[in-house]
Formats: sequence, structure tokens, C-alpha cells
Amino acid sequence: MVAPYRVHSVRQIVVDRLLSRFSSIASKLTQSARAINPQHDVAKGPGEFQVHKDFATGLGITLFRTLAKSVGRGSLAVLLAAALPVTAQTLDDEAVSWLQAFLKIDTINPPGNESRAVDFYSKIFDAEGISWGSAESAPGRGNIWARIEGGDKPALILLQHTDVVPADPKYWTTDPLSGEIRDGYIWGRGAIDMKGTGITQLATFLSLHRAGKPLNRDVVFVATADEEAGGLFGAGWLLKNHPEVFDNAGLLLNEGGSGRLTAKGETIFSVELTQKVPVWLRLTAVDKPGHGSMPYPTSSVTRVVQAMELMRTNPFPARIIPPVDAMFRSIAQSAEPEWAPYFANMAEAIEEPEFLTRLQKFSPPMHALTRDTCSLTRLSASNKINVVPPESWGEIDCRILPDKAVDDFVEEVRQIVAPSGVEVEVLMAFSPAITDTGSRLYSAITDITAERHPGSRVMPSVSAGFTDSHFTRDAGIASYGFTPTVIPESEMVRIHGNDERISEAAFRAGVDDHLAIIEAVVYD
Repeated sequence: MVAPYRVHSVRQIVVDRLLSRFSSIASKLTQSARAINPQHDVAKGPGEFQVHKDFATGLGITLFRTLAKSVGRGSLAVLLAAALPVTAQTLDDEAVSWLQAFLKIDTINPPGNESRAVDFYSKIFDAEGISWGSAESAPGRGNIWARIEGGDKPALILLQHTDVVPADPKYWTTDPLSGEIRDGYIWGRGAIDMKGTGITQLATFLSLHRAGKPLNRDVVFVATADEEAGGLFGAGWLLKNHPEVFDNAGLLLNEGGSGRLTAKGETIFSVELTQKVPVWLRLTAVDKPGHGSMPYPTSSVTRVVQAMELMRTNPFPARIIPPVDAMFRSIAQSAEPEWAPYFANMAEAIEEPEFLTRLQKFSPPMHALTRDTCSLTRLSASNKINVVPPESWGEIDCRILPDKAVDDFVEEVRQIVAPSGVEVEVLMAFSPAITDTGSRLYSAITDITAERHPGSRVMPSVSAGFTDSHFTRDAGIASYGFTPTVIPESEMVRIHGNDERISEAAFRAGVDDHLAIIEAVVYD
């Protein structure tokens, strides 16, 4: 049963929080009282000063109550928040604290339990006086969103997923759910993928809200479930069941690219524009069962093994599509001399017999962008060692370049495995889509990173994996995978691995850079 859809408006907690700020306001009003009657100064004695301080405090509370009746508590919250801006340093401090707290929340998928993340974000939104909505796609699979209204330009979505992959504590230096700061790093599962980016988006969203300045477009914060398992209980479900969340959306920022500090000390910012399309297949064989002591010439198990071997020994032909070519040409600018000439002309490089073998050993992610691929990942057969089962199956994780139709690819697989007699079933497949670079968001990324990181480069990229951006690209939203946080290549291997962590200094800088990029998009 799907939990009811909820929308939450500004609550009394906003008023309570604002009242706690009145010591500062009272101080300012006291200074005003002194200006009106300079004869009464603190030098006259603490008693006389206290009278004026009490008067100022009382006046402030009276003004607060009067304004609340006139403009409403929600509007007053915005007015006072604008009058008391939060400094960049304070925002960084808050972001670090939020990230530590978020990393402590167990949203490991499976099972997900992303409604815990909804509770986390909703409390922050309540405290800030921000209306929000939420919905569960299944029990415990929560999704949350909030919108700051602006002008009539196409809305900007800040999209994140709140689930993380499993982590085995026995292989970690710290508890994977600790959020501990140690040796200058913030540790925890999701620090990079992608709770760190999620909190960076939160900091930007709250900063825009607190500033209270008119925006040229709506900005929408969306945090979804289930990306690590395909997103069918998260972004995919939300687009289908609550399309109003994405009303008038024209731009979207999600995970997928970041700043990379290379071994040469160069900073390269990659912006993900497209990704290989996942096609998950099950190969099933049915044959005569029997006793393990009396094998038949063929069985369901041998047929599946044969199919898997056919897939392994028949790799798909290499090809270089335009986005991949552009990516490799950019990489060539900073590549080692051994590789630079090849990367500068990949269409010719893939014709050399040994090049692809060398590339796969050097960089499996790069190699994966040169062809459609399939990894043999799961097998299921008998539940007893001495029983030949009537049915067996194997599952393969295939990723195809976005220039090929899924149906055409599946037909290729059927032809490859035909000698084994297995049936091919599509478990999951998405539609290919590519985002171009001709948007204000992309130009803001290039402008701000060039300004704040002299000598750096922005590189369009293609992801061998997939993110929720494929859902939003299918919906016609120009979707970019990017966070400006600069992460050394040596740290990227920790994603989905052991000891995932993010540099506190890099995270703080990323918070500031992210805000600057979004401000360049939403302010005229």
C-alpha cells in the first residue's frame, strides 16, 4: 500500500526559531534608541542602559506581532531571514554538520528505508519555514521535494538520491555510518555517492530561500529513493505518479560529474551529458532433471553455462560515438604521452588489434565507453548438490552506448546465445538520451569554475554507469551530472568501496562553488 501524499506548510516552529533571534534584533533597536536620545548612554550606568534595552526588546516583540498579523508569519519569516543573512562560512559550517548527521542515517539499499531521509530533510525545511511535499512509493520508500517560486523561466531542479549501497564494517577504518571527521576527511557511506552532493544542494537551496531575492525561475529540491537499485521506487516513480513536482522544469542538476584532481595536479571538471543505457537480461534454460550421479548430455545448467560462454567470447564491436570522441579528445590534453595520441583520435585507435586490450587493463571505465558490454553477474541452479535441476538461469548486466535502440541490442544477444537454446528475458531497460551544452546552466558551470579555479578545464563526459538523469532526460529536461567538489582520482575508487570519505576542505569549497553556479542561473 502506498502511503498518502503529504504537503506541509510553514509551521509554528518558524515563529519559535525567529523569536530566538530577537536578542540580536533587540541590540540593534537599542542602538537606534541611543541615536534618538544620545543623553542616555551606557556610560551613564548599567541601570539606565537596561531600561532602554528592555524598551527596545519590548518594541521589537511588539513590531514582530504587528507584522505577523499584517503580512502573515510565513512572509515575515522571509523578511527577517533576509534581514539577517547567513555568511558563507556559517553556511559551510552548517553543511558539514548536516552531512555528518545525514551519514549517520541508515538508508542502505536494500532495503532503502529512505523515509528516514525524508524525516531528516523535513525537519530542516520546517525550521526554515519552507513548504514541502512527500510521498512513499512503497512502505519506507520515501521521496521529498520543496519549491522556491520565482519567475517564469523554466524551473531548475536540484535532484539527488538518498539511498546508498551496502558497506561491510569489518573492511572499514571507521563505522560506515559514523559521519566521523578524521584526518581532514568526513567518513561514511555516501560521502561522495551521493549524500555529500545532496547536502551541497541543500545548502544552496536554503541560501536562496534565506536571501529572499527574486528568482528568475522556480528552484525545486527533489530527494528520491532507490537510485542504487534502478530508481523505480524513486525518480521513475515520482515522474509517473507526481509529475507536478517537475512542472515547467527545463534544467536539472544531478550526480554524474565532479572536479577531478589528476596525478599531474591538474583540475578537470567533468559534466555528464549522457550515459550508457542499462539492459539487464535473464537467460533461462529448461531441460530434463535427474540425479547428479547420472549426468545427461545436456541439462539446464550446461545450457546456461554455454550461453554465458557465448556471451563472454563474442564481444560487441567497438565504435566511437560523438560524445565519447569529444570526451577522449579532452582527456588527451592532459594524458600521458603513451596514451595522448590514441585518445586524440579514438576512431583510428580502436582499429589497432591490441589497443582495446591494453585500454581495458589500463582503465576499465574508459574501455567501457568504446563498445556495448555485458558482465556475467548472477547464476541460479539446483538447491542440492546431487540434483540436476529442471530449470537454471543466469543474469547479465549489459550497458549499451546511447546511439543504439534497446530492441536491436536484445535481438543481437538472442542471436549470440541461440546455440544454447536459452530464453532471453529483459528485466530492465531504459531509453537513451543526450543533453546538449547550449544552456545557461552549462555556461554557468564553465564560467564559475574558470573564475574560481584558474587553469582548470571543463570536460563533457559520458558515464559508463547510469543515474536517475535518464528518467528526466526522457521527460525532456536538460539534465546535467555535476558537482563542483574537487576529488582526487585516488579517492574516487572508494565510491561503492571501502572507507568512502570526502575531504572537509574540498566539501566546503564545493558548497560555495555550487551556490555561485546556481546564483548565476537564477538571478538576472
